[in-house]
Formats: sequence, structure tokens, C-alpha cells
Amino acid sequence: MFLMIHTISTTTPSQGLSSLTLGQYRIAAGSRPLDSGRFAAQVSIASGSGSACTARVMRFHDDFATHDAAADYAVAQGIDWVNDALRARARPGAVAAPQICI
Repeated sequence: MFLMIHTISTTTPSQGLSSLTLGQYRIAAGSRPLDSGRFAAQVSIASGSGSACTARVMRFHDDFATHDAAADYAVAQGIDWVNDALRARARPGAVAAPQICI
């Protein structure tokens, strides 16, 4: 399996987006600054393209001291979700998890 990680710059220096491809899934993780000076983590998991594209976004309640810590947590959660989805698909008689279309 091929794992590719890219860093995409954003307009706000304190925000960044880390993305990677894991199988058919694209995982984009990032953070956003909180009023407290800490950072919140969020991840988007997408697959497909065009009108067949599905995606889900998860935002987490935990806060982190740094942008990198929040982004690392989000990436790890995205990878865990993809691995769980792939394992569920591999089970005999398994029904795929529903996807959210945007």
C-alpha cells in the first residue's frame, strides 16, 4: 500500500492542512486556533471523484498546545477510521459503512 503525505499552505499562518492518500481514501487533517490560544483538530476523509465523491468531516473536542499536535492527532484519527472501514469491508457478509455525500 502506498502512503503519501503533502503539506498544503493556507492563507492563515497558524492553520495548515496535512493530507495523505491511503488506498482509495484521501485524508486531510488540520487544526484551527481557539480563543484560549490552543488548537482544535479536525479531519476530512473523502473517496471517489466528481458526482461519485463521498466525504465526512470529524471535529474533535480535545484541544492541543500546538498546531502540529492537533494536526498529528487528526491524521492519526483519520488513518484509524480508514483502517476500520477497510477491515469492516474485508469481513465476510459485512455491510459497508454509510458515506456522506457533499
